[in-house]
Amino acid sequence: MHAVGPQVDDHMAVDVALSVLIGARVQHLLLRDEDGRCAGLVTRAQLAGHRGGSWFSDRTRLRDIPLDRGPFTPSRSSLSEAEATMRGRTLDASPVVDEHGYALGVLALTP
Repeated sequence: MHAVGPQVDDHMAVDVALSVLIGARVQHLLLRDEDGRCAGLVTRAQLAGHRGGSWFSDRTRLRDIPLDRGPFTPSRSSLSEAEATMRGRTLDASPVVDEHGYALGVLALTP
């Protein structure tokens, strides 16, 4: 499990989020809802792909694009359970959350 890393609000513009990703030199951002709970995970590839779409505008928000919104990996999950779930959902990374939905870290599969 990796540290949580950068977290942003889900109402952030896609362009700004991509700048944060590049500036932080990370592959993903965790999204928070208005209460600070984990609301999703978005990758650099997802942001870059949506930025070039014909429907895209500088007002497009993270909450408006399709991305992984859960369920997330509970902190009480065993590593084998988490890995099986991630592989079944074809995820490379999944937020690990506590019982209240707050991000504790990110579990990433290694190739």
